[in-house]
Amino acid sequence: MELSYGDVKDAAARIEGRIRPVAVAPAEGIAPGGSNPFQAWFALEYMQHTGTFKARGALNFLQAHKDEGTVPAAGVTIASGGNAGLACAWAARDQGIPATVFLPATAPAVKVERLRGYGAQVRLVGSEYAEALEASREFAASSGALQSAAYDHPLIAAGAGTLAEEIHHRLPELDTLVVAVGGGGLFAGVATAAGHYGVRTVAVEPAGCCALNAALAAGEPVDVVVNSIAADSLGARRVTQLAVTAAQRFDAESVLVTDEEIVAARRTLWADRRIAVEHGAAAALAAITSGRYRPAPGERVCVVLCGANTDPSSW
Repeated sequence: MELSYGDVKDAAARIEGRIRPVAVAPAEGIAPGGSNPFQAWFALEYMQHTGTFKARGALNFLQAHKDEGTVPAAGVTIASGGNAGLACAWAARDQGIPATVFLPATAPAVKVERLRGYGAQVRLVGSEYAEALEASREFAASSGALQSAAYDHPLIAAGAGTLAEEIHHRLPELDTLVVAVGGGGLFAGVATAAGHYGVRTVAVEPAGCCALNAALAAGEPVDVVVNSIAADSLGARRVTQLAVTAAQRFDAESVLVTDEEIVAARRTLWADRRIAVEHGAAAALAAITSGRYRPAPGERVCVVLCGANTDPSSW
């Protein structure tokens, strides 16, 4: 299974004017030691509707089904660590479609509260995403609801890829995009769009939930143990084949960071810039602040800050 640049362009046309265009900002002083020998920017995607990039894929998915007349009366259902559910609920409310969202019981309260604010029916099941996913599939089978995906669907990934398309228009001379990876929907879309322009992608994962890294080592998606402070947004047990194919096709670099490095990067964003992001979003920056990814002198790098559904008091 392979995503094409045409899929991303189609998604951009579907969601045009209905999402917030990404803003970019200079990211000086993020190298270890505080002096960048490279040029760097942040993509401030945490300012997107629902607080994450996932609004793009959710809107693309539902709009495509609406255009085809394939949205049932029972509405849409999805399993999520929180952010994909928020995006699905937001997009469903926008189009008057009922939404039922399944989450692990460990999902942050801030995400559950926001989901209910979007009018979604919320069901808490199990302790991991995989358990919520099984419950969501059972609900879809019994109710007839349309099964959406948190990341493992071409329409979801293509919608996420519109982020890289926008970044390219703002930074046309960019060399590298650094992005956190969970299930791989964002990565697959971003790597596909970036690769079209000759921009390389660095895929960053917590060492405690590294589904893409393990898949690349095995040559195919494999199950991994999920144990990280960023598991609520990056804790997929298995990465999508779309992400593996994109990583192989565009020769992406896979980088692992520790929970301690993620926490340090998150605190740095707050202390230096008053940016409050999730641990999952901070993972991308941690690759650079920890020195695990070292851009070459003069390299033009953009770090995607992709989610802000967090409680700032939880530092």
